[in-house]
Amino acid sequence: MPLTDTTIRKAKPESKSVKLYDERGLFLLVSPKGGKWWRFKYRFDGKEKQLSLGVYPDVSLKDARERRDDARKLVANEIDPSENRKAIKAVGKENAENTFELIAREWFAKHSKSIASDHATRIIRRLEKNFFPYIGDKPIKAITATDLLAVLRRIESRGALNTTRRALVYVVRRMCTGCGFKLETR
Repeated sequence: MPLTDTTIRKAKPESKSVKLYDERGLFLLVSPKGGKWWRFKYRFDGKEKQLSLGVYPDVSLKDARERRDDARKLVANEIDPSENRKAIKAVGKENAENTFELIAREWFAKHSKSIASDHATRIIRRLEKNFFPYIGDKPIKAITATDLLAVLRRIESRGALNTTRRALVYVVRRMCTGCGFKLETR
């Protein structure tokens, strides 16, 4: 018989962990300390596996069932939900580690040694003032020519044409080409 919200709320901890089964592989694990975790039990490649779906009451019964249904669709499409979750986290981590600001600072640290110190100071100041507030937190792979153009137009609108040209040279031609980004410039 499927679980109800009342049954879940009334579930009390016992000396051992208790599983309250819902349907289609979903169950609620009640720990001896009173914690309640949603789990989805499934089989993939002939092995029994479990996927954590969240903590009750943060994840309601309805939400847990929706998450279970999403995981069942993945299994039906021959995708392991657990491996899929790991892959999504890895991509998110990679994007967080490869933001424009982090790559720009890394590039600057590498190349600033070969540039006069006052010139290097101007370059990093341009980046901090003109680029980091607008595209600094974006993953480098997600930055488009339109994003860069918007930043350059913002600089240009202040009447700083020389700064616009220099920013174009350093960011687009030198820094971004090293990251695999290509933008046609004249």
